[in-house]
Amino acid sequence: MTAYLIGEVVITDESWVSSYAINVHEIVHKHGGKYLSRSGNIKQVEGKPTDASLIAIVEFPNLDAAQAFIDDPDYQEFRKLRVNGSNSTVHIIDSSDAAGTIPYLK
Repeated sequence: MTAYLIGEVVITDESWVSSYAINVHEIVHKHGGKYLSRSGNIKQVEGKPTDASLIAIVEFPNLDAAQAFIDDPDYQEFRKLRVNGSNSTVHIIDSSDAAGTIPYLK
């Protein structure tokens, strides 16, 4: 079942951003993932306003692959830079339908 990593990032120190942007997508690809979006073009339409500088959505073949990316030793240096230079919220969700009413979602 497909999994999605959703990261909401409020950048507090921009010194890490360039290195992260250049290198992390290769680690994502190593685990079968691909970016669907990594955008700062955020339009708030409902809910509590966000201060996010960017939101990233990354698709992985399954939950294990998404977790393997998070746990990858090659990612840890970049993860630490992101954590230290931002306020981030990261979620991994599967492609299921909690209500069970959308037939194309398992």
